[in-house]
Amino acid sequence: MNVDILKKLLEDVKGGKTSVDGALEALRRLPFEDLEFATLDTHRALRQGFPEVIFGQGKSVAQMKAIITSMLKRKENVLVTRLDAKSGRALKKAFPRAEHSETARTFFVKSHAIAPSGKGTVLVISAGTSDVPVAEEAAVTAECMGNLVKRLYDVGVAGIHRLLHRKEELWDANVIIVVAGMEGALPSVVAGLVSRPVIAVPTSVGYGANLGGITTLMAMLNSCASGISVVNIDNGFGAAYVASLINRG
Repeated sequence: MNVDILKKLLEDVKGGKTSVDGALEALRRLPFEDLEFATLDTHRALRQGFPEVIFGQGKSVAQMKAIITSMLKRKENVLVTRLDAKSGRALKKAFPRAEHSETARTFFVKSHAIAPSGKGTVLVISAGTSDVPVAEEAAVTAECMGNLVKRLYDVGVAGIHRLLHRKEELWDANVIIVVAGMEGALPSVVAGLVSRPVIAVPTSVGYGANLGGITTLMAMLNSCASGISVVNIDNGFGAAYVASLINRG
C-alpha cells in the first residue's frame, strides 16, 4: 500500500464510500502478506517511499509470478533484479507490458505512472563496457525510483581523455554513480573533479589478482578523494537506492 492509496482509503471513509469495517480489513493486510514461501512487506512503500524489490536470483518463475501478481493487486510498481534471461523471458509472457532488460538483469512492471522524485540528474558512469551490466542495474533502478538518469559508459582511466571530454555532464549531475572493476581507480578521478556525492560500485570484472572484485573494493575504500561512499561488489541496485535518497534530499 502506497501513500496515495492510503489517502484515498481515508477520504473514502470520510466521504462514506467505504465503511469503517472495510477500511479496517484493508489496513489489516497493510503490514505484510504471507505467501507461504515469502512474506511480502506491503508496508515498505509507506516507510521508505518505494515498495519492496524482488531479488530474482534463487527464486522460481512461479514464486516471482505470485509476488508480482500480489503487488500489482495493491497498485504497486514492481522491480525485479538479478533475473536470468530465461526467467525474464518467462515472466515477459505472463506480464507482456513489463520492461525486461537482459543487460541489467531487471524486470519492471508498472501499475501506475512514476512520479518524479529527484531534484536533479543521477549520472551513471562505467569504466569499461564489461562493467555495463552493473551500471545498467543502477541506471534502471534509479529510473524506476523516479530519477532523471543519464549514462556515460566506457570512460575508464586507461583513456582518461574520454571522461574529460564529457566533464560538463559531471558538473551538471546532482549525484554520480561510478562503476568500475580492475584496479577501481575511476571513482577517485571523478570525485576529484566534482563537488557532488560520488557512489562507487566495485565490480567483479578483472584478471586473477582482482580476486572477484575484492581488489577493486579495497581500492575504492582506500580512495584519497573526498566525497566517496562505497557499496558492495556488483551492487548496482544498492548504489541507485542510495543515490535516489540523496537526490530527494
